[in-house]
Amino acid sequence: MQKQFPEKTCPVRTALVTARQAPTHERVIRTLREWNIRIDEALFLGGLSKGVFLKAFQADIFFDDQPVHCDSASQHVTTAHVPNN
Repeated sequence: MQKQFPEKTCPVRTALVTARQAPTHERVIRTLREWNIRIDEALFLGGLSKGVFLKAFQADIFFDDQPVHCDSASQHVTTAHVPNN
């Protein structure tokens, strides 16, 4: 959907929120660019709980593959667990 709008006026913003920390962030960003996914914001929390950050960010929905992160996030934002087998 982002590709249908100019970057400055796109009604959809995509944020990457990860428990990872530097230097792993570089690999994550490089991979997303290779997949042609535009990230408007990136939060590398270094193991901190995601829920509080998602609330402050005013996220509309959050997806994660780890139930522990979904538990934290679901207290603040609509959350979906995406199993990673």
